[in-house]
Amino acid sequence: MNPEHAWRKFSDLKETIQGIGKAAIAFSGGVDSLLLLTAAHDNGSRQVIAVTIDSSFFPRQELHMAAQLASLLALEHVIIEKKEFSDPRILNNPRERCYYCKRELFTEIKDKVFAAYGTTCILDGTNHDDLSTDRPGMKALSELDVLSPLRDIGFTKDEVRFVLASKGLPAWNKPPSSCLATRIPHGQEITPGKLAMIEAAEDYLLAKGFRQVRVRHHGEVARIEVTPEERAAFFEGSLMDDTARELKGIGYKYVSLDLEGYKTDR
Repeated sequence: MNPEHAWRKFSDLKETIQGIGKAAIAFSGGVDSLLLLTAAHDNGSRQVIAVTIDSSFFPRQELHMAAQLASLLALEHVIIEKKEFSDPRILNNPRERCYYCKRELFTEIKDKVFAAYGTTCILDGTNHDDLSTDRPGMKALSELDVLSPLRDIGFTKDEVRFVLASKGLPAWNKPPSSCLATRIPHGQEITPGKLAMIEAAEDYLLAKGFRQVRVRHHGEVARIEVTPEERAAFFEGSLMDDTARELKGIGYKYVSLDLEGYKTDR
């Protein structure tokens, strides 16, 4: 990664956001959308608002982090409370679920934010690296004319983290997150009860100090994924027994550790 290139791209990003005018940034609290907010903050822009959708798919810890970061940057932050999803194309969890979910969420931003706050467009944090992965949701963004300036400018994830770290933002090394529905295998129904179990299990493990956690939901079985470097922690002291007891209390009958560790896009 070339620091000079990263700063040049950040300058281009600020100029792009400045030229867009009144915009809503879809803010998940992740590093990519945080860089968009940082550019808007550096511009001294009052034309940009951060928008986060609070739904059962979105972990509470991520919602709280998003609110803290928006406050740190002194930008207006709108939280939309999303009613439960009802579209069977989402709840039946097909492989294209993310497409239908993104369409519903970004349409809700347009419906509830554009008229109320005078915004005319939505920005999202898709970056250049995302182009190399299969992301059905990107089709929805294109259909709804959502702008992705990080992708267009060519920002990589490493460059995003470099700029945030250089500016002293506390979340620069935050692990990637994803919606809770990704823990449920395709073809298995998504229900509020399953999502609540997954979130409670992950909250427990995060509180134990794990940085990257996924609890994959396989009916009665919880399959825990942590980074390969953190797997050994389960074999120290009583953590394995404590975790089994806690997750069984949440509602799982069996608790397992994935020996390969955390992997994206499973």
